Amino acid sequence: MKFPLADWIDAHGDCRHDLSRSGMDGTVRHPSPTASEVRNADSDALVRALADDLGVASDRVFLTHGATEANSAAVLFAARPGRRTPGRACRVRYPEYPPLFDVAAAAGFVPTDRDGPASLAVISQPRNPEGDLWAEDRLSAWAEGARTLLVDETFREFAGTPSLARRAGPGVWTSGTFTKFYAGDDLRVGFLVAPEAVAEEYARFHGLLFDAVPPHSVAGALAALRARPRIRREVDRVLEANRASWRGAFPKASVPAGPVGFDREIGGDGARLADAALRASVLVCPGHYFGDPTGVRLCLTRRSFAADLEAYLTVRERSAASAGARAPRPTASRGARRRPGGSDRARASRA
Repeated sequence: MKFPLADWIDAHGDCRHDLSRSGMDGTVRHPSPTASEVRNADSDALVRALADDLGVASDRVFLTHGATEANSAAVLFAARPGRRTPGRACRVRYPEYPPLFDVAAAAGFVPTDRDGPASLAVISQPRNPEGDLWAEDRLSAWAEGARTLLVDETFREFAGTPSLARRAGPGVWTSGTFTKFYAGDDLRVGFLVAPEAVAEEYARFHGLLFDAVPPHSVAGALAALRARPRIRREVDRVLEANRASWRGAFPKASVPAGPVGFDREIGGDGARLADAALRASVLVCPGHYFGDPTGVRLCLTRRSFAADLEAYLTVRERSAASAGARAPRPTASRGARRRPGGSDRARASRA
């Protein structure tokens, strides 16, 4: 038992066509640290390297065992006694990555998609599952009135954008991980960037709650950072081809900035479509896990994406026909041409 989305993916891992996994594990390779690098692993060196990459002071960067742990730490810190505003609202824009709002609810906040004062606002950038990247002014406007804003930047490397941590204002936290872009599922390294004003206070809080990251993971993360130019070339080649297939299949939809996209053009019943896909050995993620039951999430992380998408579109067409919905079947292929109306503008490790 992990959490429902991860359990769904793991329970159906034998499907022939897998469109469920949002990381590059199995698609690109990350370097394995040498025995010497593991023996001499220096977590402070990793913190400094991350701080330099993110453009922040190193005393704001804290290592975790993954992005979910980092997000949980920020939420728990925001929930500590005496820090909540009346109502304990947590602003969220559905669909959203479920651990963000589930952890907030477990900590005593009340997730809501309404405007108004809020103790906390949580969001992923690029967003999971929609894959869109918000402009900073849009993000600021959406978060207005929230005392604390947590931005999960798990997919940031895919978009190639700077971290919001370097120019975000007070009360803004960011998190990241090595399990997606770097394919570092075996590394189990994440990180959290605290606002400058509370970094010293949070450091004491962090030391009470979390163990040190093991040497192998520290050494592996440093090796991955050194290998980033090569990893980026490999990731970009895969995503370029897969985004071309996405354009051919969904000419009116935005092209994802991240490695995921959300398909709603199916009659509004994502669970029904996901079940039909399973019967055809196609694995997608129902939208209700993300708080929006009207669609399914598709991941663009596999070299087999064109064939997997083709299989999904066949199921989609049949499911729409059986429901009496109109859903003309597009063509998905590696060489798919962009159709009129398309747009190039972007709007847990396995999950």
